[in-house]
Amino acid sequence: MTHTDTGAGTALDARFATARQVADAVLYEGYVLYPYRASAAKNRMRWQFGVLMPEGWCEDSGEHCVQRTECLLEPRPGAELRICLRFLRAQRRTVQAALPEGGWAQADRLELADRVLVPWDEGVEEQVQLTVPVDALFDGGVELPFTRAAAELTEPVTEDGAVVGRLVRQLGRVDGVLRLTAVELPGPYGLVRLVAETANGYRQDRPVPDGREAALPHALVAVHLLLGLTAGRFLSMTDPPEWARPAAVECRNERGWPVLAGNDGGDDVLLCSPIILEDHPRIAPESPGALYDSLEIDEILALRTATLTEQEKREARGTDDRAAAVIDLADSLPPEIMERLHGAVRGLREVTAPPDSPLETATPWWNPEADSSVDPATDHVLVDGVAVAAGSRVVLKPGLRRTDAQDLFLIGRRATVEAVIQDVDGGVHVAVTLEDDPGTELRRLQGRFWYFQPDELALLEES
Repeated sequence: MTHTDTGAGTALDARFATARQVADAVLYEGYVLYPYRASAAKNRMRWQFGVLMPEGWCEDSGEHCVQRTECLLEPRPGAELRICLRFLRAQRRTVQAALPEGGWAQADRLELADRVLVPWDEGVEEQVQLTVPVDALFDGGVELPFTRAAAELTEPVTEDGAVVGRLVRQLGRVDGVLRLTAVELPGPYGLVRLVAETANGYRQDRPVPDGREAALPHALVAVHLLLGLTAGRFLSMTDPPEWARPAAVECRNERGWPVLAGNDGGDDVLLCSPIILEDHPRIAPESPGALYDSLEIDEILALRTATLTEQEKREARGTDDRAAAVIDLADSLPPEIMERLHGAVRGLREVTAPPDSPLETATPWWNPEADSSVDPATDHVLVDGVAVAAGSRVVLKPGLRRTDAQDLFLIGRRATVEAVIQDVDGGVHVAVTLEDDPGTELRRLQGRFWYFQPDELALLEES
């Protein structure tokens, strides 16, 4: 077993190349939000994703100190597991102004010609790397403690050649532990369940931080794992093979979402993210850079950022170096790059008219009249062997497969079927409205429904 207990400078295994791009976006998701100023309300309550707090502080706060990942793999003989644990530390930056008589005084802001410096928590990247034979994980597994020492740094602030202040950066001590165990599951496939736990190791013999702001310097922030297999494959946890589905359902993931993330769609790398992702996530090639709000809205963010006043841009530049980079990026985007952000076509397929029908007179495929054999108002689908159609009453039971964050809030809710719809690929979707939704009539008028597949429904037993 080998491990490298280092900071962000250590090179990652080449098999993590594609996953690293997504992992970087995960690491800084929500780090600083538009309008990129510390004074903005949305930037005052920070560090929301993948935060592991000291254990003693978590007991009464409702936050957590452990992240747990369980996944399935089919290792070949002699396979090694390569792990990279990545997280941020909250580095507290305060501002001090230079006094005329010498010395320093704490300041809420320091006005400079190009920026306005204010107190702020910066993110410092950390990582722990480990390589271990899969066979070594079966009997008791492996435990790797790690520590990051406290530190204090000062940086002078100058303007026109004179020192006008300084920045004081403080890092609290961070302790953690990475635990890895594996269990070989019964069956003919050589299936293995891997359990990876990352925990904040802040020791109980130290004083418990008083309040979230005091605890953050000792927290692991935006914690995520990159797992690489040298021989064999990981199985998808969101859409596993049918034979592995029972084993996937039994896996327990807490504050982590494992997805396949290998190069070129490979299954030898798994990314466990604190944010829900799909298998093989990718950064859009049109994206000009990190904007930290969510990469689907680069165009509007770039346009809004470019319209900030010069004073607002000065405040953003002084908030954080990454915020300053966003301002400079928005100010420098050429028209051809902005045009790329307006939309992209990922794939095309040929659409032809029905047989023996002139193309110019054919009913378009997307028009319901193109196929008179289907009618959403009268079609039905079998649920538990019973025909379900418009007007049927059901209970929603979205499972882990295909379920998004909004669906999770609807588990067990009662609903009325509004239509049974077949898409052009032959899939069946059931449109429903919630029985306790006060906006149901408005949704019907607008044709706005919740959509589920038949296996995500159960018949409502009439009382």
